[in-house]
Amino acid sequence: MADDGWRMAEPVRRAWRSARRASATAVLSAICLLPSAIAGQQPAPSPQTAADRAKANREELDKMRAERERLEQRMRELQNSAHDIGEERTNIERQANATARLVRSLDLQIGALEGEVDNATASLIFAQDELVIKRAMLRRRVREIYKRGPLYSLEALLSAQSFGALVARYKYLHLVAQRDRALVRRVELLNDQVTGTRTQLVRLRGEMELNREQKSEEERRLRELEGQRSRSLARVRQTQRQTQARLQQVQRDEKRLTDLLASFEAERRRTAAARPNVPSAPSTLRTSDLGRLDWPVEGTILYRFGRVVNPNNTTTRWNGVGIGAAAGTVVRAVAGGSVVLAESFGTYGQTVIVSHGDGDFSVYGSLARLDVRKGQTIQKGQIVGTVGRTDPDLDAHLHFEIRPKGRAVDPLEWLRGRR
Repeated sequence: MADDGWRMAEPVRRAWRSARRASATAVLSAICLLPSAIAGQQPAPSPQTAADRAKANREELDKMRAERERLEQRMRELQNSAHDIGEERTNIERQANATARLVRSLDLQIGALEGEVDNATASLIFAQDELVIKRAMLRRRVREIYKRGPLYSLEALLSAQSFGALVARYKYLHLVAQRDRALVRRVELLNDQVTGTRTQLVRLRGEMELNREQKSEEERRLRELEGQRSRSLARVRQTQRQTQARLQQVQRDEKRLTDLLASFEAERRRTAAARPNVPSAPSTLRTSDLGRLDWPVEGTILYRFGRVVNPNNTTTRWNGVGIGAAAGTVVRAVAGGSVVLAESFGTYGQTVIVSHGDGDFSVYGSLARLDVRKGQTIQKGQIVGTVGRTDPDLDAHLHFEIRPKGRAVDPLEWLRGRR
């Protein structure tokens, strides 16, 4: 009987020893774990996601700014060279469109940042309010644990009247320890969340302020481009009017020159008819000279004979060629003859016309200086003047025409070819 009593008491003693060990564990870990109900709450928005969005926004803005930088570089190239004013206007419009897209993008990003700031602020307020409550609960639990002393759990277990009561008290103390741990972990989590949210708010507000400054700068730039576009449009219209007026004047001067040469030819024929026994002087421009005449001035071709479409979409009919050369370069006669005109001639500027006989003429326009006079007989290669600049839209050049029988032909057919 004594042995049976001992065997029946053995499980109780093992449970008792286990309870004593568990009580010590429960006391030491009473303030360290989250409750499962709290673990289901939503965490704060991931700062990595916001950072990714900010990075994507910056990349988008960088692309827009790179596009505008290319347009500004092209504008600087246009301003440093002769160009189509319509292309400049198109460039300004593209810059304005790119800047307007930047402003719209910045506006959208500011709106998104304001939404993130509002969400972060609300999250911060909720976290701070919960942190106040959890800290108060934690302080109350710490006071209770301190007042009960380090052996409270052990005393509660040892005072159990039965083995069932012992197990029930052990489970209760274990749940209390878990709840206290959860409370401590929740306080730590809330502390981290509050710190992180405050850092995020500072960053978001900084980005929003920077975006507002950039938007203000882009709006200022857009206003400047709008004003530049208006001035460019006015300049285009004025240039078009001036170009149209000059083209009309060129056409009138070409007709006047044609009529003048026709009058020279008519006078020559009248003279020949009045003096039939006197042979007329042969022309110094012979068909054998085609492709063999020396150039009146060495230079590059600025425009060619015939119909030419200008950069501003206007059309000019040239009765000669423009040979570009430095201002002051001497101009020589391509053949001998008599000077029939040496004066300023409308849009041709200072002009020399040489009659080569038998109704053939050569014309030298856009001269800076005249070195011959009307009625003077000159030889092939003799200096007739120097290169000037009459047309404001062109560099210094010689306007050169050859008119057999008064009819304008391509002068390059008469001049020797270049190697």
